[in-house]
Amino acid sequence: MISKEERAAELYEVIRACRLCALAETRTHAVPGEGPLDAEVMCIGEAPGLNEDRQGRPFVGAAGQFLTELLAEAGLRRDEVYICNVLKCRPPGNRDPLPGEIAACAEYLDLQIDLVDPLVIVTLGRFSMARWFPQQTISRIHGKPKVVDGRYIVPMYHPAAALHQGALRQVLVEDFRNLRGVIARARRGEFQDAGAPAAVSAAPEPREAPGPGPGTRADGPAASPTAVAAPEQQGRTSDARRPAEARRPDREAPAPEEPRQISFFDQDL
Repeated sequence: MISKEERAAELYEVIRACRLCALAETRTHAVPGEGPLDAEVMCIGEAPGLNEDRQGRPFVGAAGQFLTELLAEAGLRRDEVYICNVLKCRPPGNRDPLPGEIAACAEYLDLQIDLVDPLVIVTLGRFSMARWFPQQTISRIHGKPKVVDGRYIVPMYHPAAALHQGALRQVLVEDFRNLRGVIARARRGEFQDAGAPAAVSAAPEPREAPGPGPGTRADGPAASPTAVAAPEQQGRTSDARRPAEARRPDREAPAPEEPRQISFFDQDL
């Protein structure tokens, strides 16, 4: 039987050699993600930046340092959390992800979610938020958890947003402090929506400042996400590590979704 670690290593190898979109031509390193494969919390950002592209690791720049501080507000250490991005390669100049690029990486993210099987997913920024909250704006729903497929999805501003707009720093701090309660409810097996999002100040979310030019081309054979061995029905984490009261109810496989019509360039005004 193949272990979760072996399945993850195989998936990461495929991601690092991926050539499913044009970002393979400009990246220095693909950034699969990192963290414990039995993590209760998964953070999903948008795309690697300059430092991530150089090191092949997620959230290693200034936004990553702030994320570590925010996780501490939630009572978490970074090494307890699984961290990845919607895109696995850096868009040139740190531009916004394109719909085709998001689609090319979608199966990789599906496999990571199934492999880790977290109790709580924290989306960081509007592009990861759009996967579960289409046609929503982050200024309206940030910090408001929603139950999807037996786990909490909590939309948050991207930590980089607070580096550009100081007023958002305290908003993020408060949202991550409130994340403590969400995690506690998930551990007890209490999966209930928090209700309709409350109205909040609609501060626009800034675009990340463009960085230096793109990195060097990465070599590697073409690969497809489907080349990764399917982990034991997509490798759900054993509930043996959780107390009985924290186990999620069995989830039926969701029906295939219709293509999502998302305005990826919608600004939060």
